[in-house]
Amino acid sequence: MKKSISYWSFVGRSAVEAMRIAKDAGFAGIELAMDAAGDLTPETTDAELAALRDAAAEIGIALPSVASGLYWSYSFTSDDPAERQKAHDTAVRELQVAKALGADTILLVPGSVAVEFVPERPVVPYDVVYDRALEALKKLAPIAEELKVNIGVENVWNKFLLSPLEMRDFLDKIGSDCVGSYFDIGNVVYSGYPEHWIRILGKRIKKVHFKDYRCNPGGLNCFVDILSGDVNWPEVKKAFDDIGYDGWVTGEMIPQYTHGSDQIVYNTAGSMDRILRGDF
Repeated sequence: MKKSISYWSFVGRSAVEAMRIAKDAGFAGIELAMDAAGDLTPETTDAELAALRDAAAEIGIALPSVASGLYWSYSFTSDDPAERQKAHDTAVRELQVAKALGADTILLVPGSVAVEFVPERPVVPYDVVYDRALEALKKLAPIAEELKVNIGVENVWNKFLLSPLEMRDFLDKIGSDCVGSYFDIGNVVYSGYPEHWIRILGKRIKKVHFKDYRCNPGGLNCFVDILSGDVNWPEVKKAFDDIGYDGWVTGEMIPQYTHGSDQIVYNTAGSMDRILRGDF
């Protein structure tokens, strides 16, 4: 497996600065993020995208995937048709951005029943969310196929697609080799076992987020440094070996160091190295 780090793991760094730190820490790749502001937005020009790609090549770091937090603002499953169209337009642009950067996968949040950390979002009935999300992904699939960029549907805290069987069947209903799972290990620990998800999703996994989670009360505060939580990493590594996954795994950390915030990047690199070696 190839080791990457999420841009969201950095504090107050430009994309190029984050690339340099990631390379110095021993990462082979970095997952950039398209957000409302910063170095990478929907309005980033072709020339600016080319400059980011050139900077990565000069530094010697890959850009395997692109994430986006914009889907918390623009949901595919909103009751507002204009917002659903904005989500579609955002995804199309994210696919185009990924293509320009040379990334082969985007991370996509398929919608939400409710969002704990965005409480202002209204609750949408589960069956309505399912139908709207399925319709949205079927509409995006041909665009992804044309651009030859994968869509990775993330299992995320959206009270939706809550089991590996449901995620598997949802992806299969879309019926596109370009639409699969962006599997987040830490996001399922509160309700299940990552190793079960891995084996059930199998070849549908396009990319992986590494993070850890501690099963005690505290919501988002339960996300902890890799190897310090309740993820059974030997079993997770064995599950990946069992399905033959050898793609990118990206550390997605919540920056929480009061001082020396970049240290989390180096610590994450070391922990991921041990997991990938199977050194437990």
